[in-house]
Amino acid sequence: MTIKISLISLHGLIRSQDVEYGRDADTGGQIKYVLELAAELARRSDVHEVELLTRQIFDPKVDKQYSVPEEQISDKARIVRIPFGPKRYLRKEALWPYIEMFVDQTLAHFKRTSVPDLLHGHYADAGMAGAQLARLLHLPYVFTGHSLGRVKQQRLSIGHKNPESLERKYQFTQRIEAEEIALETASMVVTSTHQEVQDQYALYDHYVPSRMNVIPPGVDLTRFTPTNPTESEPDIAKSIARFLVDQNKPMILTLARPDERKNLESLVRVYGESSQLQKLANLVLILGTREDLDSLPKAQRHVIERILALIDKYDLYGKVAYPKTHASQDIPDLYRLAAQRKGVFVNPALTEPFGLTLLEAGATGLPIVATHDGGPNDIIGNCGNGLLIDPLNDGDIRDKLIASLSDPEQWMRWSDAGIKGTRQHYSWEHHATRYLNVVGEFVKQGSATEGVNRPVRRLPQFDRLIVTDLDNTLTGDDHSLREFVELVNSHKNIGFGIATGRRLDSAMQLIEDLHLPRPDLIATDAGTQLHYGDNLTEDRSWRKSIGYAWKPDEIRNALNDVPGVFMQPESNQSQFKISYQIDPEICPKVTVIRKILREAGVRATVMLSLGVYLDILPVRGGGDSAIRHALWKWGFAPENVLVAGDCGNDAGMLLGQTLGVVVANYSPELERLRRSPRVYFSDRAHAAGIIDGIHYYNFLGDVTIPNDRVEDFHSQESEEQSTKIAV
Repeated sequence: MTIKISLISLHGLIRSQDVEYGRDADTGGQIKYVLELAAELARRSDVHEVELLTRQIFDPKVDKQYSVPEEQISDKARIVRIPFGPKRYLRKEALWPYIEMFVDQTLAHFKRTSVPDLLHGHYADAGMAGAQLARLLHLPYVFTGHSLGRVKQQRLSIGHKNPESLERKYQFTQRIEAEEIALETASMVVTSTHQEVQDQYALYDHYVPSRMNVIPPGVDLTRFTPTNPTESEPDIAKSIARFLVDQNKPMILTLARPDERKNLESLVRVYGESSQLQKLANLVLILGTREDLDSLPKAQRHVIERILALIDKYDLYGKVAYPKTHASQDIPDLYRLAAQRKGVFVNPALTEPFGLTLLEAGATGLPIVATHDGGPNDIIGNCGNGLLIDPLNDGDIRDKLIASLSDPEQWMRWSDAGIKGTRQHYSWEHHATRYLNVVGEFVKQGSATEGVNRPVRRLPQFDRLIVTDLDNTLTGDDHSLREFVELVNSHKNIGFGIATGRRLDSAMQLIEDLHLPRPDLIATDAGTQLHYGDNLTEDRSWRKSIGYAWKPDEIRNALNDVPGVFMQPESNQSQFKISYQIDPEICPKVTVIRKILREAGVRATVMLSLGVYLDILPVRGGGDSAIRHALWKWGFAPENVLVAGDCGNDAGMLLGQTLGVVVANYSPELERLRRSPRVYFSDRAHAAGIIDGIHYYNFLGDVTIPNDRVEDFHSQESEEQSTKIAV
């Protein structure tokens, strides 16, 4: 059996040739990882296709290649660029409002091509998107966090006086919740080191050690080869030499993005305060690429400006090199040049999830000095090619650098050990073999449910669909309700759907009492049941999947003693929905409820509506998932679907590629959607708001989407941060 694998990596600038590593904070080691993983997996005979799903970008500030829909990596591997969000380039923290759009667009891509056998999400944003796709398509799912939000938050908070500014900049709350959802969904979590498993993933509620697999990434051993004494100096040597008085001294080389987490200022300060280090070596700082400092995002510019200020403060001119640009092909030459001069590579980062640059340096024979936090522990432990440092201790950084440069015999032992150790422990072939041995078992177990690859069909007799909540959205204004019913009845090309938290029997009774049309589609019990047509034909594939990991008794036991949480009447309960009413004065926040369930080992979806109604659903449940399942199953384009709602239960289905309408009598939970694309907030309540939305989108004629321009949905500060990029 051969398999198709879809890797998902949403942010950064990704292309197969001349990758712009270091161009900005999002174009770094993760991109190298996924490109090389895709290429290696495609070499395997048991893999027939690998696609790397990323974001399509149309932006004059970046190369046109990033707008090309598809690009080959190799014969069996390709990059597929999915359009979602604004056309322009965005930093990763600005992508969160558009994840559902990516999900909808990717479903359309799978319809055009084929459904993969395995999904693998990289980083929190793709982790969230991949989890949604895996739940919807019932596919086995793999997650790799790369850099974890809780760890970064802890590190950056040390000595930081304004945690609110960190939250605004890095969106930690949303990122950490996305990581929790990815961990909750994943059949396997691929980590690079044991330290990641024990000290980083263990910080999460959905930490399950049995799902963690330590599979270190590889290094391209065809590029990162040892130095050849007969080789002439590479071109990059000239770019460095113009900074240095004595270019023949050993080099302390670092190669990193100008990011706070990389702790580069400490390195420059340590060098500036040590006359012994200055005598022993030059300091070479490769800080990405830039044409104009003012064109960099504010955070990167600030780091470089502080480094330049330190160089000036300690009068390090002639001893420190900081070239503005370098090409991808220069990187191996940089390591070899440093090795030729008997230097050392240093990574002083506050936290380093793995450290591909350390592998690259080791493979060329350049000894390393690296932070004791994260991947370097395993790399130096396996290869024995350098020293670990405490990144918060300037004295330790100084002493370890001096030690690495002062003993020629030890330098040679470390150099040889790095060359041998990287080839023994860190080849991509070794990584791919271990990876496929594990994931092959998930695929063989047939995790994908029947019906995923069924031929595309269409819901009968109509080419567009209105789906609306029932209580308070349709109801509440009898006159407008009658007008809405007449509108639906008079347009035979428009289907009618209901998405409600009510049970099926209760919903159908209310539909009859209100003299509503018989729905063509009805999602009840907060999206845990799905029926079609006059005969209320049950969607069996949805019912088959909805019970995944559902443990109602454990949920009740976990919430029994939580203050302010009270079970609703039996008439509001159903097989896959447990409904509570809360007292907001004494009940913990929803985030705490989720944490309680996770600590009890329960996978579930928690939904709060109208501030007092709390529904606990299966992890694959929810009205948004039910509607997306129906549209996927029947081949219905989301652009031809108008959805309307008024409360928190409706939030998921309002986002994405469908046309969302929030009626004026909405509850506070939906206010967060106000700046989301394709979500229209009507100034009319109840059914009148739905009618207003129908006119807004010209849904009865040639559909238009006035609120599809997503550039308007960020604050000025976010705009500046997301549009600025080194060119």
